[in-house]
Amino acid sequence: MAVVSITKDNFNLVLESEKTVLLDFYADWCGPCRMVSPIVDQIAEEYEQYFVGKVNVDNEPELAMQFGVTSIPMLVVLKGGKIVNQSLGAKPKDQILSLLD
Repeated sequence: MAVVSITKDNFNLVLESEKTVLLDFYADWCGPCRMVSPIVDQIAEEYEQYFVGKVNVDNEPELAMQFGVTSIPMLVVLKGGKIVNQSLGAKPKDQILSLLD
């Protein structure tokens, strides 16, 4: 499944997902975000059991504030619309996958 660009207008996709959700909060100008982005894309393609979304914090400041984003990249894992895990900073693929367990 492809990564979904999440905005406040389609955020209900995250809340209504029956799958475990991985959200990547990022900005285009952020170097570590650019390192994490292709890994998040790979996870979306390789693991159909996850719903993977990206939130551009510059375009969606309300969502960033809602999730308390103070540093990026920030990865958030949700199950049933509730946060179950999160991580700040660039991480290798295996560490990102371990957040989803």
